[in-house]
Amino acid sequence: MGRPGWPPCLVPTFRFPPLADFPLLFFRTSSLRLSLLLLAGLLGLGLLRPRAGHAQILDDSTRNRYGARTTFILKERDLLQGDTVGRMVDSTLTRLPQQRYWTHDTTFQQTLGYFGAASRPLLWEANRQLGARLGRTVFDQYARGPEDVNYYDTKSPYTFFRFFQGNPYEQVFELGYARSLKKRFNVGFNYERFGANKAIAVSNTKTGQVEHNNFVFFARYQSLNNRYHAMGHFATARHTLAEQGGIRPLASDTLADGRIDLSLLFDYQREVVNLTNAKNRDSRDRVRLLHSYQLLGRGLTAYHLFNFSRQLNRYTDEQPAPSGVRNPFYPINRLSSAATDDRAEFRQFENTVGVMGQSQLVNYRLYGRYRTYSLETRSAYGAPPVVREALPTVDGPSQLFAGGTAAFQYRQFAIETAGEVKPSTEQLEYWLSGRARLGFLSGEVLLTSAAPTLTEQQFSGNHFAWNTDFKNVNVQQLRVRAARQLGRHFVEAVGTVANVSNYIYYSVDPISQTDQIHMDGPRQASGNADKFQISSLMGHYRGSVGHLFFETQATVTLGAGSDNPALRIPAVVGEARVYYQGYLFKKALFGQVGVQGYYQSRWKAYDYSPSTQQFFVQDHFTIRSVPVADVFLNADIKTVGVFLKMSYINQFLPQNGYFAAPYYAALPRRLQFGLRWQFFN
Repeated sequence: MGRPGWPPCLVPTFRFPPLADFPLLFFRTSSLRLSLLLLAGLLGLGLLRPRAGHAQILDDSTRNRYGARTTFILKERDLLQGDTVGRMVDSTLTRLPQQRYWTHDTTFQQTLGYFGAASRPLLWEANRQLGARLGRTVFDQYARGPEDVNYYDTKSPYTFFRFFQGNPYEQVFELGYARSLKKRFNVGFNYERFGANKAIAVSNTKTGQVEHNNFVFFARYQSLNNRYHAMGHFATARHTLAEQGGIRPLASDTLADGRIDLSLLFDYQREVVNLTNAKNRDSRDRVRLLHSYQLLGRGLTAYHLFNFSRQLNRYTDEQPAPSGVRNPFYPINRLSSAATDDRAEFRQFENTVGVMGQSQLVNYRLYGRYRTYSLETRSAYGAPPVVREALPTVDGPSQLFAGGTAAFQYRQFAIETAGEVKPSTEQLEYWLSGRARLGFLSGEVLLTSAAPTLTEQQFSGNHFAWNTDFKNVNVQQLRVRAARQLGRHFVEAVGTVANVSNYIYYSVDPISQTDQIHMDGPRQASGNADKFQISSLMGHYRGSVGHLFFETQATVTLGAGSDNPALRIPAVVGEARVYYQGYLFKKALFGQVGVQGYYQSRWKAYDYSPSTQQFFVQDHFTIRSVPVADVFLNADIKTVGVFLKMSYINQFLPQNGYFAAPYYAALPRRLQFGLRWQFFN
């Protein structure tokens, strides 16, 4: 375990400065001035508190009584499991320089090579979401989901700040504040802003590529007798990025036999891209309230969950058909050759009512959910814009769900069942799981049958249109896990076998020319590919010898290689880190210094269609094996954590770059640094 660390935070306007110019930009940027004023206001509130409040923070030795061990985080899943205590705030250093922990989804992702880009999970995971879903998820990892919202139990005001800078390509800013009012009521907010500058083709275009803003206001209450609990929040997220469509090879990049020399496509700023006027916008809003009341102690508690969410996706291109250039992302212009403006807005209301209970041996939860939703798809084009209804608004029928969990535990033996069912006159949807654990061994069986997403069922835009009639996607999965702590060493192995049928995927147009590959639309696996099997083995080791620490994790996957027409996963994905940690200056500073690496084997990575926000299977581009190494230095001084990292230090060994997706070059070598600061008074 590391020592206390800090929060990430900040993203200014699109143009990212050199490190030497950063202080000047910090005071010039209006949004950052607003953040400073907000922070100053919060500090001012602290100064206006009565002296009695200060007396509580200091003991007789004038040392802080409050800190990471007296500030607790609660999430929705804690309350649904009867946990009203939560866990201490994370103040460790180990994850601070790891970029996949800068956003809200920490799983391995295939991206388009830059921070804030569209992404998709890299490894296999079965879907457990039933009913109506929009199906546009490529920006999910940047929006804070309901499961990611923190509620607090603080004995004193708590302020969280983080700032990460990957000069000059990426930046993260986050500011959070929470405080308790009269011991039973806790309120706070969280604001984050991050963005990225272009690394490709920036010589004659605007340099800004990604801008994201996310605000959450949250509150938590518990009654004096501890029988009633409530937690709720309002969240809004806005994600905007300039789509480039990957690098467009030139005649000078072509060999004598007509093949493209990919090693010539890493001139970054001097490259030419396919899209220069395209933008994707993802806007999300959510209101959510979960509250519970103990009817018969912990044995019987009733709860209610209300949720309203809205997601608007908009794709625009001011020049979809430039003269003399065929665009591989636009096979046709259905509505207009002058401009593209495709929009889809999904709204959803949910009410969930249930009961739950806990004892020393047994806990359970039963619930029913009622959902209504609507989807409006439209296209606007022309000057001034003319709104054209591309599809009628879908006011879906009301959807009912029933589900629950039941668990029994006695000493080292535990068994748990869980599931959810959506009755239907057409196709029954469900997911059911059973898990058993005995000591360090556990096993889980999972059965799912889920309907296609709304986007897989219908789409209409300027360049694509489809209307499908797909069956449910079915999965039968077995997962076995063995984990053991042996002194200072932790060993874990997880094996998974999944049988998948009726899998839905996006594919390449079969009549596309080699130099004009474009997406065709969604398909459902059929014929010999109707059913296929995926097998994976994940190994994880963490340990130390003296002050030297090791951690490594690797996943081997079979059945999802280039011979699978529907699903692609690299055969090997892994990461490792080795670092030395210890104290300096009479234990005033705690530090770590080390190296970390990431590796994935060669595979036919998914291509990306910006106008539909979908990744699709392709066979024309193979990404070579990618080892990426970083060196880092972490330090912790009380409640302040900092890191300094050189990313992709092995650039030019053997090539001066690598691809994250077909013709999307990943970021080059760069210096990253970060600051995380936690205030507990």
